[in-house]
Amino acid sequence: MRVSVFTEPHRGASYDDQLRFARRVEETGFEGFFRADHYRSMGDEAGLPGPTDAWLTLAALARETSRIRLGTLVTSATFRLPGPLAVQVAQVDQMSGGRVELGIGAGWYEREHTAYGIPFPAVGERFDRLAEQLEIVTGLWATPTGETYHFKGEHYELLDAPALPKPVQRPGPPVIVGGRGPKRTPELAARYADEFNMPFKTVAETAAAYERVREACDRTGRTGSGRKPLVLSAGIVVAIGRTDAEAQRRAAPLHVKSALPPEDPVIGSAAQLVDRLGEFAAIGTTRVHLRLLDFDDLDHLELIAAEVLPHLEGTR
Repeated sequence: MRVSVFTEPHRGASYDDQLRFARRVEETGFEGFFRADHYRSMGDEAGLPGPTDAWLTLAALARETSRIRLGTLVTSATFRLPGPLAVQVAQVDQMSGGRVELGIGAGWYEREHTAYGIPFPAVGERFDRLAEQLEIVTGLWATPTGETYHFKGEHYELLDAPALPKPVQRPGPPVIVGGRGPKRTPELAARYADEFNMPFKTVAETAAAYERVREACDRTGRTGSGRKPLVLSAGIVVAIGRTDAEAQRRAAPLHVKSALPPEDPVIGSAAQLVDRLGEFAAIGTTRVHLRLLDFDDLDHLELIAAEVLPHLEGTR
């Protein structure tokens, strides 16, 4: 089981907060540091000192870390044009020595779009744009050096793109597509992704999502095509402690009203988290992203490293 840490800086975290946390993630033996790509908090809190841009942050962390994987869960396709996004991610991959992953989704939180003047089309168009972005980004990375890339879709058109710079990882950084959607999300994951992620739901709901993705792989011809099988991953909200009181203190932010859909957190002991990871492993999960809520709570991170990671194989 590969174990990364997922964070939400829009709740309130400076770059220095994230740097301190990411370095400790690396030091304590986790595989990766992933962050959300949002421009405001999900509830009524201000999220001080304010948002930090995901790819600016990851570029800086690429130079300040040496081992951990770095990526987004997930970049919103509404935030960036696909050509510049391919350039940005390829550059950060170079800066990190080939440790970057691109999680990308259609975008969903209207409030942050209206707050910062970002267009927010209807859901069908957002998924149409996501599909074109996936084709463009992966197409640019895969284009041989010296050749040009062309694309004409409903929303984007690229003419004679030099398809540079090239990422260190070839044909490109791993692409993560995830979400709860029953139709288009599995299809897009089957066609374009290296990993499918089901975020923060029950084991049963996650198993059902995996089955939909497997069926999509069969329909699209991915199964048996020679491509690597999709990595199946899960997001888990975590609030554990050495005592129940400690765990409940860490879980307190989960009780604050939020725009997020219902989740299935692990609140309790390290042993309960180990058990949950075993349940996910039994349905085919080979990677988990543990969502930790407080950048100042390095002890939470260290507790998981000390009492959970030793029970797993292949955490690095």
